[in-house]
Amino acid sequence: MIAVSDDVKNGRAFILAPSILSADPLAIGRSIEALDGEGDWIHVDIMDGHFVPNLTYGPMLVDALRNRFADAFIDVHVMAEPADGFVDMFAAVRPDALTVQIEASRHIHRVVQRIRREGIHPGISINPGTPVLMMEPVLPFVDLALVMTVNPGFGGQKFIPEAMEHVKDLARFRAARGLDYLIEADGGINEETAGIALSSGCDVLVAGAAVFGRGDPAEGARRIKAAARPNKTDAAESVDDAKR
Repeated sequence: MIAVSDDVKNGRAFILAPSILSADPLAIGRSIEALDGEGDWIHVDIMDGHFVPNLTYGPMLVDALRNRFADAFIDVHVMAEPADGFVDMFAAVRPDALTVQIEASRHIHRVVQRIRREGIHPGISINPGTPVLMMEPVLPFVDLALVMTVNPGFGGQKFIPEAMEHVKDLARFRAARGLDYLIEADGGINEETAGIALSSGCDVLVAGAAVFGRGDPAEGARRIKAAARPNKTDAAESVDDAKR
């Protein structure tokens, strides 16, 4: 279980995870520092040029982030296949969470177990066109369920609203089974879409271009928080009203 505040548990707050995929590749450290504390996690997208049509980072970057930002929650999302072949190299550099694509492994339960044994929070992710039922057998064993809200591979894509059905299904399954995984959305998150994702059931929002693509990362993060907070609060109050 990933430790979060009571406000996140109760749906009155959310976790913002800026994605360095949209940061200046020659100044990633400075870009993170420019968040000025407005980001909650650091999200790192690992792409292999095979499972997705892009090639990004390796474990050396994650190791450098861990050394430079020792207290940060580093959220690594591996979009590479086979997922089994990437677990050990990234577990060795000690991210806080390590998420793999459910489509990228024939033995996803075994992969999740390996991540857990390393003392790292395991997560699974699903693409927009994959049935969410594929995740259900593994959900009791993970701490994070990530829904891609774009087709993975590149930053700055348009949000796919139909992916919110995955989020809603995950939220219903979590409530029905009494589980405690966090639900994360990744792709096309900005001031306009953050509230949609949160009201659908998300706890964690990954935002790249909307944070790092506008000159001032801290201001970009604040804009998302300001735009999304009323939607999150309204959703929580609706749940409270229904309980009454």
